[in-house]
Amino acid sequence: MTQQPHGEDPPSLRKTLGVVDGVAIAASSTAATTSIGIGLGVTAGVVGLHLPAIMLLAFLPILGIAGAYSRLNRVEPNAGNGYVWVGRSLTPWLGFLVGWVNIVATVAFLAYTTAVTGSAMLQLADEAGLHRVAGLVLDPGSTAQTTAVGIVVLVAVTLTAVTGVKTAARLQSGLLVFEYVVLLGFCGYGIVTGPHPFRLSWFDPFAIPSASALAQGLLLSVFCYWGFEAAFTVNEEVRDPRDASRAGLITLVTMLGLFLLGSVAFQRVLSEQELAGHGAQGLAFFGDRLASQPLAALPLVALMFSAVASLQAGVIPTARGMFAMSRDRTLGPVWSKVSARYGTPATGTLLIGALATAVAALALVIPRLADMIMATVNAVGIVVALSYALTALAAAARFRGLLREDWRQGVRAVVLPSLSAAALLGLGGYLAWSFYTSTDHFEVSADNGWFLLLTPALMIASGFLAAAWAKWVRKSPYFRTGHGTDADAPHLLATSN
Repeated sequence: MTQQPHGEDPPSLRKTLGVVDGVAIAASSTAATTSIGIGLGVTAGVVGLHLPAIMLLAFLPILGIAGAYSRLNRVEPNAGNGYVWVGRSLTPWLGFLVGWVNIVATVAFLAYTTAVTGSAMLQLADEAGLHRVAGLVLDPGSTAQTTAVGIVVLVAVTLTAVTGVKTAARLQSGLLVFEYVVLLGFCGYGIVTGPHPFRLSWFDPFAIPSASALAQGLLLSVFCYWGFEAAFTVNEEVRDPRDASRAGLITLVTMLGLFLLGSVAFQRVLSEQELAGHGAQGLAFFGDRLASQPLAALPLVALMFSAVASLQAGVIPTARGMFAMSRDRTLGPVWSKVSARYGTPATGTLLIGALATAVAALALVIPRLADMIMATVNAVGIVVALSYALTALAAAARFRGLLREDWRQGVRAVVLPSLSAAALLGLGGYLAWSFYTSTDHFEVSADNGWFLLLTPALMIASGFLAAAWAKWVRKSPYFRTGHGTDADAPHLLATSN
């Protein structure tokens, strides 16, 4: 391992990636199979049989966010992306917060996905007739058992991620091909043969039971789309910054198609009660309804591959974000150590895996896997909405001069990101208020509003504390300028005047 000092001659990452590699990383991070297999059931428990409507509705603000990421990336490619862009265009405090909440949200996501991976493996063991190991009854719904199995996988994929993004992208490309073939085959067959009639009301957002259900369903759907921006976290390792933008947008549109296909297929095959009641076992139940063994196990294998790929795809962008923050001395120097052999932030990658393992172990205080998933998804959904909204506002501030120069470009660069930001901030605020008013006591339960509100509140509060430490103890120059190391692009399309 070698480490360059902060300031002059900052460490750099090797440029080895193309647009296909970026799509593989972003698609694996978004984890369509996991979102369909688990996220659809969780969301159906909130919005009922209106999954296509909520997925379409959530896509609109996310499309505006993607446009903001793409435009900012063209003028300032940086591994820190939102952390650098928001710090430069709004304020370093909010920029640091964006970087921080993305880190803690991803660590929480890794802990959740660790359990999901373990659950898929235990379900496969059950399908294969393996019900006991050393006298222990295997239970895919047990947080303890699924976490223990998942941690073994997390360690393995973290070690793979150390060797380089190119290696990871190749692995993920292979896993994605298998996943998508299985998804398209089973979902297509389900749409054709499902016993429940197709209804246009599935696409009607006004038929969703309540405003709070609409808000929570939208944030759960935003969580499903979360991850497309992973293409931008490796923008210093792509040969052309435009490849990162193309990869992010291609991934997002692909996810929309897969989510709509999965939503309609699930509602053609499963009743509302079956959709909402099977949680982490939803995709396995779907497969059993459409085929007999061993074919029925294919969706479960796809879910396992998706979870494994998203574990690795979660480790990679988080390590790059912390690498960028460490270059600016907003985080400690350990995060910017670059491996002389692999040209990656190897130490940071290993530490991210260790942190995720620790958080996964802490999640054992919630004994049921379904409750842990609900608590994690709600918490991450709120902070991701905040991060996306601040990045969109940064784009609007950076390019506001375009409103005077070219109103069409101004609408795309300023108005649409601003509307997307307002929608996400409004959703997050409304959902936080509904959690707060839903109960009068605290309890560690996915049904307790104060518990659901506590986790995102701690994520955000800890971000401001860490920012204060970086400003006054580390004395990071980032808080004087808002500019990230290596952040200046040779040509800016517009400036904040």
